[in-house]
Amino acid sequence: MENTDIPKTKKRKNTRLAISLVVLVILVGTVIFLSLGSSWFTNLFPSRPSDISVDEFNFDVGNSRTFAKMDDSIVAAGTLGISVVDFGGRETLSDSFRMIQPALYSSGNRSIAFDIGGTAVRVFSESQLHSSIEAYGSIVSATINKNGWFSIVTQEGAGTRGIVSVHNAAGHAVYRVYLRTGFPLSAALSPNNTSLAILNFSETGSKINFYHGIDEYKSEPDIVFDLYGGLIVDMVFLSNSELLVISTDSLFVVNSDGSATMLYSFLDRRLGGFTHYDNFIALHIYDYGIGLQGRLVTLLTDGTVLGEIAVDREILSMSSTNDSLVILLSEGVTFFTRELEFSMASAYSLSAAGAGRVLAISSDIALATNDNTAIVIRREEH
Repeated sequence: MENTDIPKTKKRKNTRLAISLVVLVILVGTVIFLSLGSSWFTNLFPSRPSDISVDEFNFDVGNSRTFAKMDDSIVAAGTLGISVVDFGGRETLSDSFRMIQPALYSSGNRSIAFDIGGTAVRVFSESQLHSSIEAYGSIVSATINKNGWFSIVTQEGAGTRGIVSVHNAAGHAVYRVYLRTGFPLSAALSPNNTSLAILNFSETGSKINFYHGIDEYKSEPDIVFDLYGGLIVDMVFLSNSELLVISTDSLFVVNSDGSATMLYSFLDRRLGGFTHYDNFIALHIYDYGIGLQGRLVTLLTDGTVLGEIAVDREILSMSSTNDSLVILLSEGVTFFTRELEFSMASAYSLSAAGAGRVLAISSDIALATNDNTAIVIRREEH
């Protein structure tokens, strides 16, 4: 039989040759890596997802809880009162009082809590209670501007009569409007505290009554904007002379002279939800007759479209702050930039999957809530 054993000297030569080839490959690879940059290497593998840390904050405010953000704090209102905590979970203010249907509205470092259908009103900042008011009639809504001036919409009697009262930062009533027709839904004050806009529903559609120059003796509005046959769902002053208006089929600006400028129209689609923060707006729009299919659109308040993506999932809640958008799906929370680029993939494993609302705190923090829990989600980049 032929001997197939290789002499030891030949084995050593082959081994040295193999080692030399390995070293050569490593050297060539290193040169290529340095010439192309580290991104060439890292792009071969999916990037490591952001770390997620989850905390549960306790808000002892009873049931029917609602939440809002002030500058550096989270506000909660419930059937037993209000509570303010900083981003670390430390309570800075609490006030106990009864509400049946609590609601909140925040602007800058001021918030107003009120009882829809009731009479209780509280105005406060992060660590101070500024006003405690019992409204006349049943409260429909209330808003506050960044100067601390606020308006309260109430309804008296069984008819359509409504009253809008304006209060200064000290809580004193400085102006009152009595509406004899229609039904007032909400009111907004301009940043300089001199113009009042009242959203009024009538049989013909939505109207906005403008009162320029707070004057206790003015019985009729200066300007009336009539969206005949249309339904306005929200409005907010962008400046002393421009009012951002969101209807069920469009986004537009109404000027102080009553003229309107269209920003974005979606007549062939259905509004699913919206959120607004300073000059940044996000809309969730459903396609008619195609289940949950639709799109997310983000815009500046001048109408410039920042981003648009298709969606085919139910969005339970959405919220925005600064330059970020947070949406809540049934599985968890997703962070986006305002251009609708993924800032963090959905956190499906979070216990926030049982939440019903989400509140954007910052580009890295969100609060997912239901009537029993408030989960703070913090995102940490590597």
